[in-house]
Amino acid sequence: MRSTVHTLGFTGVLEGVSYLVLLLIAMPLKYMFDYPMAVTVVGGMHGFLFVAYALMVAIVLFQKRWTFLWAVWAVFLAFIPFGTFYLDKQLKTKR
Repeated sequence: MRSTVHTLGFTGVLEGVSYLVLLLIAMPLKYMFDYPMAVTVVGGMHGFLFVAYALMVAIVLFQKRWTFLWAVWAVFLAFIPFGTFYLDKQLKTKR
């Protein structure tokens, strides 16, 4: 069975990919090609994955008893492109 830290890393990678698709594909489709449906669909998926990621951060925070500052850092990285990939790399040393 996989650990919650591994699940957090996997969720973070999915969230990061959805964020990049939103920024690099859906947003240009909306504003350059007048196709707003891309942002509606990808934005909804990204929102769901962000909530799942935030919940996994909270679960790992309480289960592993890591610091609150770590949780703030983990959520902050979700707002930076490629940030969750960096967090996944950090988590691989803690698995």
